[in-house]
Amino acid sequence: MTALALGRPRVAARRARLAPGLIVSVVVLAIAVAWAFAPGLFTATSPTDTVAPSLQAPSGAHWFGTDATGRDVFARVIYGASQSLTGALVAVLVGLVVGTALGVTAGATGGAVEEVLMRLVDVLLAIPGLLLSLSVVILLGFGTTNAAIAVGATSIAVFARLSRAEVVGVRVSEYLEAAYGSGGTRLGVLLRHVLPNSLTPVIALAALQLGSAILQISTLGFLGYGAPPPTAEWGLLIAEGRDYVATAWWLTVLPGLVVVAVVLSTNRLSQAIRGGASA
Repeated sequence: MTALALGRPRVAARRARLAPGLIVSVVVLAIAVAWAFAPGLFTATSPTDTVAPSLQAPSGAHWFGTDATGRDVFARVIYGASQSLTGALVAVLVGLVVGTALGVTAGATGGAVEEVLMRLVDVLLAIPGLLLSLSVVILLGFGTTNAAIAVGATSIAVFARLSRAEVVGVRVSEYLEAAYGSGGTRLGVLLRHVLPNSLTPVIALAALQLGSAILQISTLGFLGYGAPPPTAEWGLLIAEGRDYVATAWWLTVLPGLVVVAVVLSTNRLSQAIRGGASA
């Protein structure tokens, strides 16, 4: 009975890895990443050139139709993946590196240092994410890179709180006492034992934050704080089509569906990573 109970988490993890939803999510993300890094493999059409009459509905020649200036929307979505996904990766890296450094420092040090750092994190959490990102992007200037840094700043507090909680949980473990007893230094124990046993939930959070970062960068692009026209960026594509919703629905609906599919896929991947860690 005990062996059966112990085997259930492994079976659940194995089923999660083979779940059709997870497979579809991985395929969607693989396609999006391929779009971002090799768009020329998927379309020979320029995202900025006029290639057909304006506002043509989706067809075999133009899968997502054309926009108000006759540009191929499918080509713009493909090339827009580079702006949106690269920006989201930069945003996640900013939050992951800075937030994890703060959280690990607070959790491993304790005392007054922990109090000061966590009060700083509480201040960041008290500021609405969109307001904070708008403030940062206005200070840095418009553009995808600056928008990514601004979005990354909004996730620093989340990474800091999670990494600090994980480090505090590991800090009181018996094997750490054994590591110190065998002559390990604080830095050595931190790098060899604390971090490897604390980062799995943080990595799962990073996958989840990737979807959130895509949404936030698209939101900034929609509001005009991201990449300037005629650059292809997912939020900007949706913004360009908002004046034609009644007559050319594909300008907003199809790029929007791509964003939704990628975000949902990253969330599903995050659940799989978190489920595997708990199992």
